[in-house]
Amino acid sequence: MKKLYLILLLLLFSICSFAQSRYVSATTKKIVFARDGGACRCCGSSLNLEYDHITPFSCGGLNDPSNIQLLCQKCNRSKSNSCTCKIHNRIVGVNCCDGSVTRTGSSSASTSRKSSSTSSQCTGTTQKGARCRNTTSNSNGRCYLHK
Repeated sequence: MKKLYLILLLLLFSICSFAQSRYVSATTKKIVFARDGGACRCCGSSLNLEYDHITPFSCGGLNDPSNIQLLCQKCNRSKSNSCTCKIHNRIVGVNCCDGSVTRTGSSSASTSRKSSSTSSQCTGTTQKGARCRNTTSNSNGRCYLHK
């Protein structure tokens, strides 16, 4: 009887842990790849791309397109659970678990994302009421998170 309870407990545990997976669906990958232009959001490289959680998965970040971005392997590994790519000293996410964005560089130019000459800062606001830091080239002045 104890073995039966143990087996049921293990089965229940495995089902619960499987539901919260880091797996990013193929549909989400296609959306993110098209949105990010097939390039790293930090350095612009198109080699060794990985799908990164903007709010880290370990802090409850979801697997939906609004929380996934393309980063090259080097930038993704240097970012880890922080918000900054330590190789390029650029913000590419949010700090683990507290949701804040911190600047580590001395100038704002060194911490901005790579953008084209027609891009501008998004006019949307975050859930905490701060101005969005994403850049956009949309005519409405809003990034993909605030359409």
